[in-house]
Amino acid sequence: MTAIKHALQRDIFTPNDERLLSIVNVCKAGKKKRNCFLCATVTTERPVQVNVVKVKKSDKGDFYKRQTAWALRDLAVVDAKDAVKDNPEFDLHFDKVYKWVASSTVEKNTFISCIWKLNQRYLRKKIDFINVSSQLLEESVPSGENQSVAGGDEEAVDEYQELNAREEQDIEIMMEGCEYAISNAEAFAEKLSRELQVLDGANIQSIMASEKQVNILMKLLDEALKEVDQIELKLSSYEEMLQSVKEQMDQISESNHLIHLSNTNNVKLLSEIEFLVNHMDLAKGHIKALQEGDLTSSRGIEACTNAADALLQCMNVALRPGHDMLHAVKQQQQRFSDLREQFARRLASHLNSVFVQQGHDQSSTLAQHSVELTLPNHHPFHRDLLRYAKLMEWLKNTDYGKYEGLTKNYMDYLSRLYEREIKDFFEVAKIKMTGTTREGKKFGLHGSSGKLTGSTSSLNKLSVQSSGNRRSQSSSLLDMGNMSASDLDVADRTKFDKIFEQVLSELEPLCLAEQDFISKFFKLQQHQSISGTASEVEEMDGGALVRSYTSGVPQTISSEKDMIRQMMTKIFRCIEPELNNLIALGDKIDSFNSLYMLVKMSHHVWTAQNVDPASFLSTTLGNVLVTVKRNFDKCISNQMKQMDEVKISKKSKVGILPFVAEFEEFAALAESIFKNAERRGDLDKAYIKLIRAVFVSVEKVANESQKTPRDVVMMENFHHIFATLSRLKISCLEAEKKEAKQKYTDHLQSYVIYSLGQPLEKLNHFFEGVEARVAQGVREEEVSYQLAFNKQELRKVIKEYPGKEVKKGLDNLYKKVDKHLCEEENLLQVVWHSMQDEFIRQYKHFEGLIARCYPGSGITMEFTIQDILDYCSSIAQSH
Repeated sequence: MTAIKHALQRDIFTPNDERLLSIVNVCKAGKKKRNCFLCATVTTERPVQVNVVKVKKSDKGDFYKRQTAWALRDLAVVDAKDAVKDNPEFDLHFDKVYKWVASSTVEKNTFISCIWKLNQRYLRKKIDFINVSSQLLEESVPSGENQSVAGGDEEAVDEYQELNAREEQDIEIMMEGCEYAISNAEAFAEKLSRELQVLDGANIQSIMASEKQVNILMKLLDEALKEVDQIELKLSSYEEMLQSVKEQMDQISESNHLIHLSNTNNVKLLSEIEFLVNHMDLAKGHIKALQEGDLTSSRGIEACTNAADALLQCMNVALRPGHDMLHAVKQQQQRFSDLREQFARRLASHLNSVFVQQGHDQSSTLAQHSVELTLPNHHPFHRDLLRYAKLMEWLKNTDYGKYEGLTKNYMDYLSRLYEREIKDFFEVAKIKMTGTTREGKKFGLHGSSGKLTGSTSSLNKLSVQSSGNRRSQSSSLLDMGNMSASDLDVADRTKFDKIFEQVLSELEPLCLAEQDFISKFFKLQQHQSISGTASEVEEMDGGALVRSYTSGVPQTISSEKDMIRQMMTKIFRCIEPELNNLIALGDKIDSFNSLYMLVKMSHHVWTAQNVDPASFLSTTLGNVLVTVKRNFDKCISNQMKQMDEVKISKKSKVGILPFVAEFEEFAALAESIFKNAERRGDLDKAYIKLIRAVFVSVEKVANESQKTPRDVVMMENFHHIFATLSRLKISCLEAEKKEAKQKYTDHLQSYVIYSLGQPLEKLNHFFEGVEARVAQGVREEEVSYQLAFNKQELRKVIKEYPGKEVKKGLDNLYKKVDKHLCEEENLLQVVWHSMQDEFIRQYKHFEGLIARCYPGSGITMEFTIQDILDYCSSIAQSH
């Protein structure tokens, strides 16, 4: 085994700068017995690396090769299988378990012992040695500590020392001098022994020769020891002298430490006192301002504001640990609290007085605005109150209860003030609206206050008369002057539109100014939410604020933007009802006013939503817009209902139906109102509903007409509709315009054909019989052989219609058409020209039939086409 170990060291490990410490001959357990060697090695360079190397004999030659290497630090468990009995098997747990069978138990134990020593010396890691005899491990660990373990490791490591190059060279030279060294080892050993004895003798003689020198050296050493003893005595005396000095220096050092500690404490104490004095000392001028400051003048308000800010800074100072336990600090904090409470109470009382005074002062100015359609200006009041904005913010941060009380009082006083102003304003608007009608004499101003007296009964009379006019207009077929939607003319409606626009234009800046003031005065952000630990829910419940506290100073959970909207709702709670009443009045005066109101209200809602979609003004106008839209839809529905309920006279001709004229009026008015309006889509939908209802109702009336032919009713009314749509150019009704034109054309043609059958009645019947025979299969040239349709019968019929009779028949036809048609639409000449063309077409048709069915007979009509043209022209001129 030693020779193998030497060979492995030389061939495998020396080239890799490694030393082989232990080797064991093994084979894998349970497999074919193929031997290999497990080697424990360390590197010669630092840091030392310990490896377990598997070496296997090459199959091609008598040399060994390195197959696998594992680092010892990766070894987790060494399992010797049995600690009592001899068992050559053992396991090494690296990345997986490797099972080995050693050639002998001794080799296995030696290898495991080497692994233990290498772990103790180089790794100091926890490798579990299980089923290993404790004696085997104790042999490796003497009773000493780490040093002893290390010594044992050195012994194990030094078990084999490789010869260096010089030692190998000396041995070779020596062996060359004794050629028989290899053949006769005993003789070589005896020679070496003799030479060793000679060397030992020489060494002894050399030592004995140098004895004198040794004695001299010993004498010098004794003298040196004496000198050392003297020096030690001197050092001892010096040390005793320095000991007293050391004690004195220690006392001085301790005294200096106490002085330094005292100075440090004094500096810290001074810093704390300066901090409290600088941050918790309120100037006397500030105290006086808080207690007695003038809250009416600008200078006094500024002084109070500065004092309140200084007080708030003193109260909000962040005290250091322990400050709150000082009696002086507690006294100062209590003083600050008393000052805050006193000033907050004084400020709240003063502002409440200002609110009350504003209500009285503003009421005295109402009379001058009552006769004009304007709202009082609150800008001076807002300007005066904004001087207190910073104080309101201070009050909000320090005493939320009083801030909330002021908010409620402001809403109460201002809501009553605005309610009086707005109601008077709307009364003036109603007077001006009703005064624009022909019934305006029934309404008027009585007394200097300008109040509307008797308005309720007068409005009722106006409503009854308006509805009565509407019913009389629907039932009248002759008086075209009563076909308008109401007695108001375009000028009256335009005036109503201006009044309504002025009402909205006055309300909008009033609301915006008040909202801006509330935001600035009460320090409520219009685009930001409050965040805080404590919370308070505030909402309007019948105009009152409802709140619930959690802890600390209450904060609003909802955004301050919602708070502004709630305050505006409370202050201007009368705007929406008053607007709805005004809209109802305008609708009673004339239902077409809903068109003006829809356009104006939509524009103002659109403007308000662009500024703030969730503001009070936007929400209120949006709600009112819903009412206006309902009135508009109701106006459309009423017109459609009137179309269904229309009744025509059985004794007079129909002419242009009332609802057709009303549609024309409505469309013309709507186009002028909705030009460039935002709600054009609503009008287009109404157009579609109305025009379809008009079409249906025209056909219904035409079917029920007894005096006027159905084709005439359809022709005239659809011609009127087509003319209206062509003039107004309503894009959404292009399809209906084409349909109206088609219906007009179809019924014109139908009426002309029907009417022309009467002047040449017998001639028409004769040629209808001829066409019937041809249709039955009789050849055209053979028709003349039919008894009823021979040439004699044809001449007899033609003879009954000489030129004079034809002219007389056409004249009677012209008179009859004149009776059927109405004057308003002026279609007589159009119809007469169509009849002339149709008559000529029939004449040419009869001539063609005579030429085909009676060829060579020489039979012709007793009048010509030129005669027809002359007759028609003469008849038209004569009438």
